[in-house]
Parts: sequence; C-alpha cells; structure tokens
Amino acid sequence: MTISKREVKKVSAARGAVLVVAMRWTDRLIGLVSTLILARLLVPEDFGIVAMASVVVGLIDTLLDLGVGSALVQNRDAAREEFDTAWTLRILQAAVAALAIWLAAPFAADYFRDPRVLDVIRLMALTILIGGFENIGIVAFQKNMEFGKDFQFFFFRRLAGFSVTMVLAFVFQSYWAMVVGALSGRLAGVALSYWLHDYRPRLTLVRVAKLWSFSQWVLVRNLGVYGQMQLDKFLVGRRTDATTLGAYTLADEIASMPTTELLAPLGRVLFPVFVKVADDAEKLRAVFCKAIGVQSLFALPAGVGLALVAEDAVLFLLGEKWRIAIPMVQTLALISVFSALSHSSAYLLLALGQVRLQAMLAWLQLILLATLALVFFPEAGAMGIAYVRLATTALGLFVFVAFVLHYVKAVRLSDFVAHTWRPLFATGAMALVLSNIPRFEWLPNVGQLCLLIASGAMVYGLSIICTWRISGCAEGAETYLLEQVRMKERFFKLMRVSK
Repeated sequence: MTISKREVKKVSAARGAVLVVAMRWTDRLIGLVSTLILARLLVPEDFGIVAMASVVVGLIDTLLDLGVGSALVQNRDAAREEFDTAWTLRILQAAVAALAIWLAAPFAADYFRDPRVLDVIRLMALTILIGGFENIGIVAFQKNMEFGKDFQFFFFRRLAGFSVTMVLAFVFQSYWAMVVGALSGRLAGVALSYWLHDYRPRLTLVRVAKLWSFSQWVLVRNLGVYGQMQLDKFLVGRRTDATTLGAYTLADEIASMPTTELLAPLGRVLFPVFVKVADDAEKLRAVFCKAIGVQSLFALPAGVGLALVAEDAVLFLLGEKWRIAIPMVQTLALISVFSALSHSSAYLLLALGQVRLQAMLAWLQLILLATLALVFFPEAGAMGIAYVRLATTALGLFVFVAFVLHYVKAVRLSDFVAHTWRPLFATGAMALVLSNIPRFEWLPNVGQLCLLIASGAMVYGLSIICTWRISGCAEGAETYLLEQVRMKERFFKLMRVSK
C-alpha cells in the first residue's frame, strides 16, 4: 500500500485543522467551565460591571490595533525586519492604548453611572500594556501552520488565567476574580511566548511603511467589526443597569459559542491556506467551496439548535437567577447563523488583500446598526437592541455575498447555493421537529435538554444523509469529510506497515 505526497499533504492539512479545532475547543471548554462556575458564584450585576469596563477597554484597544499579526501572515515573504517592526509597533500600540484607557476610566464611570467601573478599567489598562510584550515570533506558528505549538500556547495561557480566576472567585465571590484572572492570563502569555518560540525580537521601525500599507485597512476594518459587536452593549449599559447588561453579555457569549467555536479555529487554518493558493483561481474556488460547505454543515444547526433549547440550557447551566437571559439567548443565537454563512468569505477577501473592501462592508453594517438603534429605536431596551442587531446582521450577509461575487470572479452564486442548501434544509427540518416536541413537566431541565438535543441531532443527521444521497452524493462537505476519514485510515495503515 502506498500513499502519495499529495495525500500526505492533505492529511497534514486536515490534521492541522483538527489540531486548531481541538485547540479552540479546549480553550473554550476551559472558558465555558469558568463561566458556568462564575455564574453560580457571582450574580448578573458582577458580569455587568466587567462588561462595562471591557467595552471601553476593547474600543480603545481596537482603535489602536494595527493588525500586524495578520499583515505578517498575509505577507508570504515576511523576514526578520518585518517581524521586529511588528513587535515594536505592538509595544507602542499597547503603551498608547493603556494610557488612553487609564485616562478614559473616569468618563466611562460617568457614562455608565457606576463608580465601580473606574478601578476595573485601570487594572485592565495594565493588562493591555503587559500583553504588548508577547513574543512576535509566535505568529509564525499560524503562518507556518505549526498548530501543535499554537495549541500549547493558547492552552497554557488559558489554564493560567482560569486557575487564578477560580481561586479568587471561591475565596472572594467578587467580580475582581475575572479582572485579576485576565491579568494573570496575559502575564502567563508573555512568559509562554518566549518559552515556546526561540525568536528574540529587537526594537526597530525599519519596515513600518510596508506593514502600514496593509495594517491601516485592517485597523479600519477592525473598528467597524468591533462597533458591530459592541455598540449594542454600549447602549444596553447606558439604557438599563449592570444586572441587565450582565445577563445580555453572558447571553451573547453563550449564544455565539456553538458557531464561534466551530468557525474561529477553522479561520486560523483557512487564512494561511487561502494565501497559499491565492494565485490559482480554480484551487482557490475549490478550497472556498469546501470551507463554506463544512462551516454551514456544523454552524447552522448549532446556532438554530441553541435558540430552540435556550430555556432548558440556561436554567440547567446557569441557574434560576439567569432566567432573564433566556429570550436574549434565543435571539442572539440566530445572529450566529448569518455570521456563519459569511465567515469563509471574510477570510477569502483578507487573503486576496481586499482589506479596504472588508473595512467598507464592516462600516456599512455599523452605520446601519447605529442608525436603527439611535434614530429609529432610541428607547429600545436590551431585547429591542438584540432584534435590531439581528436584522442588521441578516441584511449584512446578503450585501457581503454580493460584494464577494462582484470582486472574486472565480466564485459564483451557484457555489454558495450548492454548498449550503442541504445544511439549510436539514436545519429547517430539525427546527420543525424541535418546535413541536411537547414539554414533559415530570422531566427535569437536564432531561428535557437531553431529549431535545438527541432528537435534533438525529433529525438533522438523517436529513443531511437523505438529501446528500438524493442529490447523487454531490461534491460538498459530506464528500470532503468522508475523503479525509478514508485518507487518514490509509495513512495510519501505511504507518503501521512501515514499522
């Protein structure tokens, strides 16, 4: 039995994707456990205070984020001078951001009408400053697709922050546990970055012009994306109170978790892969089609499914005191469905250097969101703002697809339809069944939740298999996953024979 070099490369790429997904899931599993424990130990108000501070810190950090990591990955010829310049820029960015955050703290406390926000923001400023000194060499893990080392870095950094947060939460039962835990994670990240990578950066700005030509549009895009993700929290925090904002923030985190934990790790693999095949239109199209197929196959049922089981999931995972978050989870989970359908397109445009276009799209969505929330619904509360955000995201998806079809000639509308219609149909079938399953009052929340999850998974799986077979086992996510399984079997058999 033999296996070609091409097949070995495919297996390696698939192994890289598995490693990144495992890395992300491990990281988020720790985060999920942390969140569930904190939700039991703390109250929504504690989460609200941290959310208020995080929105301000995140805005300023994003405002000064030059996107040097993306610039290094996108530049296939990046050498030492580019890495050193990127590290220098990151330190300068962190220093300026920390100072700005420190100075903005009193104004933020006045805006949210909560003095407790002041000291939380100032400690977060120190966290930002420390993070700027991470070894820029770790960017090479993603650039060179060394996902095993990438896994180690994210896992140990998260574990350090988790350990400190849990100890402090049990001892003090205060929101400070989350703040100090984040600081500990940043400190651990800096130490780990130099331990895991032998690159030793130097201070220089010799390649600043070259990096800036790409990074300036990454910055503009990131600001637009951040505005889309955080404007709602700015408004909820202002129009309601810390308790409502805490529930809204945690609901948003839980609602986005099923899709983000599938999409974010795949994005780390897709970006360098898209960059490598950017000059070959057919290869680029093939990779893109597989990506949207795989992401739709998993992300769509995850988002819709969570919306349908939200009541039992929230009561079981968080407890009765978080009941206020149930309708928020139901609405916000649907946002992730639309995000899933545009995820691959974002990385495709980024790999092709269309950062300016991405920036424009992000700002168009932000302007629409701000107009609806501030002009047409100035009195909307947490749920009203959630509905506005859902409508904006849905409209943004169609605009995004239109721009991709216009600017990326290799991709056609039929590609989107061919690789998403089966997951869409199966998700609809799953939603129909779950919506009509009766509630059994004698079943506890966990029992009802397990019944819903099992029923939804069975209906979705059968629907996917049936539609795939009816379509003649058409090329798509199903065939790709089956191919990966078969190649892995051949690869491992060959390894056993060679021994």
